[in-house]
Amino acid sequence: MTAVSPTAVAESGEAAATAESFVAARLAARATPGYPGRIPRSLNEAYAIQECAIGLFPDRIIGWKVGGVPPAQQAVLGAGRIAGPIFAGNLWTDAGSSNALPAIEGGFAAVEAEFVMRIGHGVDPGQMDWSLAQAFEAVDAVFIGVELAGSSLSTINDMGSAVVVSDFGNNGGLLIGAELPDWRARLDAITVETTLAGAVVGAGGSSSLGGGAIESVRFLLGHCAARGRPLTAGSLVSTGAVTGVHRARIGEAFTCAFDGVGVIRGTIVRAEG
Repeated sequence: MTAVSPTAVAESGEAAATAESFVAARLAARATPGYPGRIPRSLNEAYAIQECAIGLFPDRIIGWKVGGVPPAQQAVLGAGRIAGPIFAGNLWTDAGSSNALPAIEGGFAAVEAEFVMRIGHGVDPGQMDWSLAQAFEAVDAVFIGVELAGSSLSTINDMGSAVVVSDFGNNGGLLIGAELPDWRARLDAITVETTLAGAVVGAGGSSSLGGGAIESVRFLLGHCAARGRPLTAGSLVSTGAVTGVHRARIGEAFTCAFDGVGVIRGTIVRAEG
């Protein structure tokens, strides 16, 4: 579990300076040529930067993305998953083929097919340890979706999961599609395929995520409670890239097909500051 002390965050001048650089670049839709500060050496340092950036960003959090830590980094960082905030202004509802996802030119953008879970009522804000069964019961709806992974830093994914955490978990927004009926019985059997720029780039399902999509919810419930940001009713959880992380260029079209549920289509467009 990663806990972030508000006092430590407030006293960290380095964290604040890095956060200010990342937030300014996002708001201006301007690429960051290199990491803006000392690279975080641990997830505690990375989440401290993220906390500072949340305080600076002029929007409210409506959910969180969960991403996987590459196996080679897990022992060093002491975690298998990481999290980043999703803001209200970066939540989009599927509008058919007209979906346009804004990416910072010269930065990082990727398409990720995801199952998006919504937290229901009755979550204990002080509970930091959750079982899979408890996490399962905390979810009241599941939707198909596409995360736009996005950052002003082009090399963010190459620099490791601590760097990813420090810039909002490399989240650029969430496109939410149709609700999945009878999800408790169907979730694990649904296959997903992603096409980008006319080519199939990945396939998978909930089982592609270590422990499945519900494990992402279990992790996040405890993680956010430990940070003093407990999930509340209506919070969205983008549970992880079930077909992989597919880097995309401005102008490229994508399709994420969730077998028997629906298809989400869109295009990566240039973000405006």
